[in-house]
Amino acid sequence: MLRTLLTGRWLGYLALGVVFAVVTVLLGNWQFSRHEDKVAARDRVEAHYDAVPVPLEDVLTADGAPLPEDDEWTRVIVSGEYAVDQQLYVRNRPQSKTYGYEILVPLDTAAGTLAVDRGWAPNAETAATLPDVPPAPEGEVEVTGWLRPGEADLERDMPPDQLASINLATAEQRWERPVLGAYLVLQEESYAEGSAAQIPRPTPLLAPRTDLGSHFAYSLQWWLSSPVLLILVFVMARREWLEGEGRASQTRPGAEREGAQKPPKPKKVRIWDEEDW
Repeated sequence: MLRTLLTGRWLGYLALGVVFAVVTVLLGNWQFSRHEDKVAARDRVEAHYDAVPVPLEDVLTADGAPLPEDDEWTRVIVSGEYAVDQQLYVRNRPQSKTYGYEILVPLDTAAGTLAVDRGWAPNAETAATLPDVPPAPEGEVEVTGWLRPGEADLERDMPPDQLASINLATAEQRWERPVLGAYLVLQEESYAEGSAAQIPRPTPLLAPRTDLGSHFAYSLQWWLSSPVLLILVFVMARREWLEGEGRASQTRPGAEREGAQKPPKPKKVRIWDEEDW
């Protein structure tokens, strides 16, 4: 069988099987890495989302250092004043299968300017019209929410009051002031002097999803399928080798002599033949 596998045709099939195995293993590794990312993201949410809020200064520093990955979704509390005239609209943000805007407002705090995502509003009737949303409250407020890292710059030209993503560097340019290294997803806000008045706000963002998806199952499928083509090559090569051995045994010298020396099959004697005797 080894001689059959070492022919040019079967070596080509073996090479193809090896390439297929390598590609499927790499795809399985990629799916497993996505599964690990999902697990890490879920663990961060479960560790921080319902935790007791900590002061903002315990997590972020005024030098604008980015939020450490392990601190994503940390629940914080901070007091400050909104710059109500610098509200920005982050477009193309889905919520409950509907696209709209997330409303970003700078909050001036003792630690620095914090970008606050106050919530979501659906698209207006036309793309040229911004939705009508409740304005940020004036005066000192106390806000509670979750910290998230800034998003990548999508490098799109946007109107002065809109953003393509929550990119903190772009927000700095629009607001003409440095901002802290994370933005806050608003949970609740209240007036600092203790007023019980309800503050109108856009629709709160939905809680983050923590399901892991099917990445682990996909990784197993890719890994289990990696040897399939190699196994098929060996099976087909063995079948060809066995067929070749069968043809060779029929043409070996002496095969006809062996057939000639085989004793003849005895003739069956019928009952009426014995009676004739």
